[in-house]
Amino acid sequence: MSYTAPESEPPQPRPSRSPLRRPLTVALAALVPGALLGWGVYAAVGDDGGGGRADRASTASASSAPAAGRGAAAPDEDAKDAAPLKGKVVVIDPGHNPENFRHPDEINRQVDIGTHHKECDTTGTATDAGYPEADFTLDVAHRLRDLLAERGATVKLTQDGDRAYGPCVDERARIGNQAHADAAVSIHADGSAAGNRGFHVILPGAVHRGAADTRAIVAPSARLGARIADRFAERTGSAPANYLGDGTGLVTRTDLGGLNLSTVPKVFLECGNMRDAADEALLTSGAWRQKAAQGISEGIVSFLRG
Repeated sequence: MSYTAPESEPPQPRPSRSPLRRPLTVALAALVPGALLGWGVYAAVGDDGGGGRADRASTASASSAPAAGRGAAAPDEDAKDAAPLKGKVVVIDPGHNPENFRHPDEINRQVDIGTHHKECDTTGTATDAGYPEADFTLDVAHRLRDLLAERGATVKLTQDGDRAYGPCVDERARIGNQAHADAAVSIHADGSAAGNRGFHVILPGAVHRGAADTRAIVAPSARLGARIADRFAERTGSAPANYLGDGTGLVTRTDLGGLNLSTVPKVFLECGNMRDAADEALLTSGAWRQKAAQGISEGIVSFLRG
């Protein structure tokens, strides 16, 4: 948007007496210390994790449990994450629409956002090379939808490239409200000046005016935003924006209809600045967009698990 997570062997039967018993006993006595030493080394280095756990709580739990060798029946992280999202509804709002530019009259129509009237929608921004924000947001939304669905959530998109334009910002909020979403996230990318880098999460401020009343969602939205900011930074390696938010990656606003008119916990995420060359290289990378979706998903999961 233009800124504007050794089974012991069973006892073996006692061998019958045999002339070989004493040599076997000696051999076994020699082998056991070596085997125990080998197991100790394996237990220490056999499971290096292969990468960090997505959920810090899961990491803490795993670190306090006995180490499991590769091939052991260790808990599956995705399976542990699935149960808490069963019955949860998440609304993903891919910012803007790739076809908005074809409908200037429709998207410039003014709608009531509580504090004032504002245009229905905008075209969004783009990189200097012409990669549209609307394409970026839809791609991340699809990746995020798949990750959340794998964990058992019911996921609804406000638009899926299936509309001529929009929807308008008031309808975007209404879609989340009517779905009784447990969490809603609007995905964007900023269009600030070159040199301005990093992500930020926009939280709803307290608004009680006209059709807008955010008082009940301010606190849970702040928790949702903080979880997403934390996990997004962890997954992508991106830093909080260096040009607003005082380095926290969190910004509160009361001029966005998608937040003002929401009655469910909701935040906007500006994933980076499309007009900065360094951020552009990230935003246009499919591998980075997958990391972004993972970070957002993990933040939502953390929020919904409470």
